[in-house]
Amino acid sequence: MSIYAFRVHKFSVGVLGASGYAGRELCALIARHPGAELAFAAAHSRRGEKSLIGGREVTFIAGDDAPLGDTELVFSALPHGESAKWVARAREAGAKVVDLSADLRPGNGAFDVAALGTTLGASLAAAPYGLTEYEREAVRSASVVANPGCYPTAILLALLPLLTRGLVAPGGTISVMAASGVTGAGFKPREDLLFGEVTEDFRPYAVGNGHRHLAEMNAVLRGLDCDADLIFTPHLLPVARGILATITVPLAAPVAKPLDLWREHFASEPFIEISEQVPTLRDVVRRNVVRITALPAANVRTPTLIIVSAIDNLVKGAAGQAVQNANLLLGLDETLGLPL
Repeated sequence: MSIYAFRVHKFSVGVLGASGYAGRELCALIARHPGAELAFAAAHSRRGEKSLIGGREVTFIAGDDAPLGDTELVFSALPHGESAKWVARAREAGAKVVDLSADLRPGNGAFDVAALGTTLGASLAAAPYGLTEYEREAVRSASVVANPGCYPTAILLALLPLLTRGLVAPGGTISVMAASGVTGAGFKPREDLLFGEVTEDFRPYAVGNGHRHLAEMNAVLRGLDCDADLIFTPHLLPVARGILATITVPLAAPVAKPLDLWREHFASEPFIEISEQVPTLRDVVRRNVVRITALPAANVRTPTLIIVSAIDNLVKGAAGQAVQNANLLLGLDETLGLPL
C-alpha cells in the first residue's frame, strides 16, 4: 500500500496591534486555524518582547518592520484614528485587510480619503460593513472589510429580523441597556479599570446617549429605512469578557410568535443561536456565537418586544468575527478555525 503526503496550503496572515486584547485573541485563533499561519505580530511599543499566545511563542515586531507584501491578509487591530493609514499601506502592498477599528465603519469619518489618493481612498471608503450575517456577499467579494464594534454586533444582529421586515414602530424609540466585561475598554492601563475599582461593582458609562458606537448603529438603522431613535446605555461588568444586551423595541404591529421570526431569518446561520431561555454570558464566552431570545412585553399599551442577546466581546464581537470575515475574503469555509 502506498502512502501519499499532500501539502495543504496555508494562507499567510499578519496582525497589526497584536499586543491588545483583540490582537492577542486574533493570534490565538490563527495559531489554531487549519488554513492560516501567522506571518507577523506587530506591536510597536512592545517590539522585541515575547509572549505565549494560543500555545505558541510570539515575538512582537515594530509595524514598520512588518512584511506586509509577504502576507495574503492583514488584520488591523490598531487604535481608532490610527488604523486607516495602515490599512492603506497593507492594501498598497497587495494584502487584503480586515480592519477592527472604527475608522472605516459606517457613521465614522476618522480618515482623510484625499490624503490616501483618489483610488485607494475611495476603495477604503467603500469597504463593506463586516456584520457577516448581514453583508456576507459584499464581504466575500471585497478586498477590505470594516469589522463591526462589539456592542453593535450584539445589538444589530438581535434587531435584524425586525429591521429587515419594517416591524419597528415609525418614530419610536429602541432602548438598549448593555453590559460588557472590562476587556471591552482596551488594553491600556486605566485607574478606573483596576481590579479593586471594578470588582464587586456595576456601573453605567457614557450616560446621556453619547457612546461612540451610536453613530455606527444609527447608520445601519438608517440604511435599513428604520425611522426610530436609539437610546444606548452601556454598563461595565466586573468580568473579563462578554456582552449581555437587553433591547426594548416598540412594534408597528403585534407579533404573536416572535422567535419564529428569528428562526426563519437565521435558519442557515452557524453562529446564531435562537433560544427559548434567556441567554447568559456563560452560554457564549470563548465562542464565536450570538445567542438571542425575544418575547412580548406584558402590561404595556403599545406592542413591544424585549430582546436579549449575548456574545463574547473578544470573539464574535471582535477577533472571531474578523476571522469569519477573513475566511470569506480568502475563499475558505466561513466556520474554519472558529470555536462553536
